[in-house]
Amino acid sequence: MAISRLTRLVVQSKNISKHEQIIPRRTATTTPTGAILPEPEKTPFGLLCVVCAVVPGLLIGAAISKNIANFLEENELFVPSDDDDDDD
Repeated sequence: MAISRLTRLVVQSKNISKHEQIIPRRTATTTPTGAILPEPEKTPFGLLCVVCAVVPGLLIGAAISKNIANFLEENELFVPSDDDDDDD
């Protein structure tokens, strides 16, 4: 499906003649008559919102990694070594 879309896009791009001028329009910032739209309202993104988004992600990631580490150790796929090389 992606190949057919890509092929169609290439065919359409070849059909555009070099003499045809493409005029870019930014209708998102102007009205149909050409007037500039007012600046959109800014939503305050406070520190509390950032903390509320980051902390649960960190806690969930830590819980998942702890469970995976326990699984690997129980199945003896990865067992940390108990080397006492710190006595040097």
